Amino acid sequence: MSTEETRLSGFAPPGPAAGEGCLVVIHAPMRRLLGARLPLARREVVLGRDAGCDLVLEAEDVSRRHARVRGEGERHLLEDLGSTNGTFVGEERVSARELSPGDHVRVGSVILKYLAGGDLEALYHAEVKRLADEDPLTGLVHKGGFAEALRREVSSARRHLHPLALALLDLDHFKRVNDGFGHLAGDQVLRELAALVRPLVRAEQLFARIGGEELALLLPGVPLEKARFFSEKVRGLVEQHAFLFDGARIPLTVSIGVAELSPEDESPEALVRRADERLYQAKEAGRNRVLA
Repeated sequence: MSTEETRLSGFAPPGPAAGEGCLVVIHAPMRRLLGARLPLARREVVLGRDAGCDLVLEAEDVSRRHARVRGEGERHLLEDLGSTNGTFVGEERVSARELSPGDHVRVGSVILKYLAGGDLEALYHAEVKRLADEDPLTGLVHKGGFAEALRREVSSARRHLHPLALALLDLDHFKRVNDGFGHLAGDQVLRELAALVRPLVRAEQLFARIGGEELALLLPGVPLEKARFFSEKVRGLVEQHAFLFDGARIPLTVSIGVAELSPEDESPEALVRRADERLYQAKEAGRNRVLA
């Protein structure tokens, strides 16, 4: 079996049936694992690297027997099994926790979503559809969705003669975060940054993750100067926020390049190129700044 591969093995001998529910992989190092489903119809299931686990996660940051889920009546209880890197529900490290529908369970670099109640099959297929539209780590629109929205908004801006701005954000020295604090810390920083900025984004605007540490804000109806002001607000918010991992503060800033659609732009990609040029200039000028 290849590294970081997920598979389901046979269950332990039957015990009293638990309430209906399942865990769905919504983030993993390899995208082909997304959507893998572990039913929780048995009394106990175990997650870990060991081949005898019910959900086998071949990843270096997962312990051999990392965690288990026990069914008690209609409830499902998550328990850490003394893992090295801990078991998390949301951003909270837990030793034992009753799961609630929609909970995100993190085991090493793998994130699973707990589904229960209602039509479980319909819930599962709805979750798989959501995974097709979103970046599973941050919940933002993914690169493919961004490209589609960009083409649509460029066409609309030209047709109705309204402005369209694009801001590209890059996390400064993000490699230092991964090298100094570990990839789990890097993942948490990305999730937290997305949650921090998302409330500023209006319904008609789009916030996307288009690369490892590169994000995009597509701003229909917003001229360049207002887009620069908005981007400066985002930059300041990130700079002032306390990003924490295992009690340690992670210093973080972003560089942002902003451009507005021009009549000379021959394609949507031309707008992206100009925003990317401003981003490069912002980083060359010392980072933690906005250039438009």
